[in-house]
Amino acid sequence: MKKVERNQKSRKVLIILSGGMDSSVLLFNHLHQGDMVRALSINYGQRHAKELIYARDLCNELGVLHQTADLRSLADLLPGSSQTDRSVPVPEGHYSEESMKATVVPNRNMIMLSVALGVAVAHKLDGVSYAAHAGDHAIYPDCREDFVAALNEAAKLCDWHPVQIFRPFIKLTKAQIVKIGGELGVRFDDTWSCYKGEDLHCGRCGTCVERREAFHLAGEYDPTLYASGAPTVDEMVAKGWKL
Repeated sequence: MKKVERNQKSRKVLIILSGGMDSSVLLFNHLHQGDMVRALSINYGQRHAKELIYARDLCNELGVLHQTADLRSLADLLPGSSQTDRSVPVPEGHYSEESMKATVVPNRNMIMLSVALGVAVAHKLDGVSYAAHAGDHAIYPDCREDFVAALNEAAKLCDWHPVQIFRPFIKLTKAQIVKIGGELGVRFDDTWSCYKGEDLHCGRCGTCVERREAFHLAGEYDPTLYASGAPTVDEMVAKGWKL
């Protein structure tokens, strides 16, 4: 398994923390590296806003300063996505399926990173870190390498205090991130992924399937509580959901 090496020098970093698996491991990883960190969550009116509770609770437990940008009014301005438009159902299945385009929130990464960069500039931090990884899917245009490279260049020019965008997991798979999280002591049952945002993870939406896939491929125990009737990994494979 590929490990993330320690930094030679401590940095002041703002972490975009959703409350999900990847960003939670990212937070632990920066702390492990000795960085001075603070966390920012974005409430953009997402259907699964309960993820923000997990982000807040994690930071309280770790003693990390956590703030939330309240952008809930964006939901009415960004129709057509299952995450901001209640009239659009959350699709079930694997992210490789065409139906998963319904989960795309227009320009979400640009919005989140722009807000985070402003916070980083205001507090004279070295940069913003987010948990982009090698498994990010092509259905999300703002996950493309060209997009992030262009935004990183803009970040260096947006103020007299230049900041950088960090993506320490960009060459890692989600399964590798699970492995790192296990080594760092992340309690994955205290993270939230499900796009439906109900009492338990549904086990069927794209984020749930990807979550289960990561534990399956990593050969690690999945502590997540899934809703009654959620398919097993074997049943997902039988359905043709690529794991």
